[in-house]
Amino acid sequence: MDIHAAAVMTDDADTYLRTLYRRHGSALLRLAARLLGGDWHRAQDIVQEVAIRAWQYPMDVGPMDGTVRHRLFTVVGDLVTDGHRDQVEPSVETAGEAEMALLVTPDAVDQALTAQVVWDAMADLAPPQREVLLHLHYLDRSINQAARALGVPPGTVKSRTYYATRALRTALRARGVTDC
Repeated sequence: MDIHAAAVMTDDADTYLRTLYRRHGSALLRLAARLLGGDWHRAQDIVQEVAIRAWQYPMDVGPMDGTVRHRLFTVVGDLVTDGHRDQVEPSVETAGEAEMALLVTPDAVDQALTAQVVWDAMADLAPPQREVLLHLHYLDRSINQAARALGVPPGTVKSRTYYATRALRTALRARGVTDC
């Protein structure tokens, strides 16, 4: 293979993979993370494997049209299922204290990713809803303190909080977060 042919293949691969990620990457990542119980790192690995398989075996995936997402979702599900079979998790009885501590302690990366997902979901809220949640939860104000700061009655703060929480839950679920 000459250098020109290799460059064309590389350009084609780059274009193909960029198109796949642009059109389907976030949906594949959300599905993988949901199937993996929120493990975003393993979900990213799964999506990369799906992309590689789609590029290596384009006839199995088909063209980048509206029907491809379902086939890509199937590959994600298959890879997650295969990964669960291959992975041997220690049972609670055989796990040591150190392993048990790791199971229940979120690390800084998980906390940062969670914070980023929540912050992105907050952008979907109406400004008054976002404001009330920031006052109550970020600034740790009481309902009365938030009402004074916002210049609205306490009942309005309660109402906005209720609807903001519902809207935030919907926005998080749209991003693949299921434990909310």
